[in-house]
Amino acid sequence: MIPRLAPLFVAAVVLSASGTADAVTAQPVPQVMAALGDSVSAGFNACGFYVSCTSRSWAAGDNQRVNSHYLRLLSHDTSVQGHNLNFAVPGSTSADLLGQVKRAVAAKAGYVTILIGAQDACVRAEKDMTPVDVYRRRMDQALGTLRAELPDVRVFVASIPDVRRLWQVGKGNALARTFWAAGRICQTMLANPVSTKRADVQRRARVRQRVMDYNQAAAASCAALGEMCRSDGGAVFSFPFTMDHLSKWDYFHPNALGQQVLAEQTFAHGFEWLDMR
Repeated sequence: MIPRLAPLFVAAVVLSASGTADAVTAQPVPQVMAALGDSVSAGFNACGFYVSCTSRSWAAGDNQRVNSHYLRLLSHDTSVQGHNLNFAVPGSTSADLLGQVKRAVAAKAGYVTILIGAQDACVRAEKDMTPVDVYRRRMDQALGTLRAELPDVRVFVASIPDVRRLWQVGKGNALARTFWAAGRICQTMLANPVSTKRADVQRRARVRQRVMDYNQAAAASCAALGEMCRSDGGAVFSFPFTMDHLSKWDYFHPNALGQQVLAEQTFAHGFEWLDMR
């Protein structure tokens, strides 16, 4: 314990000497981290044909190119080595988050990342999208369970990517349109991708608004936890990704470069970690 407490003592000394608050807010690197969410956090289609590729997950992956949260934590403190758990499951919605949280609790995770909600909006029809109040209730329940069961845990909540931008960058690509149609991918947004009819334009706007509402709800749930939780301030949603960031297996999920961008955008808005090197 003494070696791990030493940086906290140093931080306190720095604070008293300089009056800088940043030093005291730095957190010890957890010995266990867990990634929760859907196919994005599972690294789906990031390295092969319709398979999860957890090594390239923006959150818990160990691929050097992606430089995930896990590898960034590992660069600060090797005690987390090999304890990068990924409980994210492709196709998961907010309804599945609590079950993943319970697995993180059982594993005694000290740091948890969450990215969930794209599948709440990416359904066959608008009427099937998760209502915002239901999404918020599920987030509150999941985060409340983390707070109750793991009072020292640190939680990071990433915003859902802008699915309308996905349509914008891919609608002119015939191969992307083929994959979207054949796989019936995110039909609320990607159906009739070249249509400029008013009904389709308005549909896309409503789906995008629903994603924005989910992001606002998730950020509010996180804020209610106080200092134990951080959100990305909409960084992922706002990032201007291109076709270069998308898997060529489906033109929907992030490829390795896309996962790298997710890691960069999110980690920059997260916690300050103590450097034990």
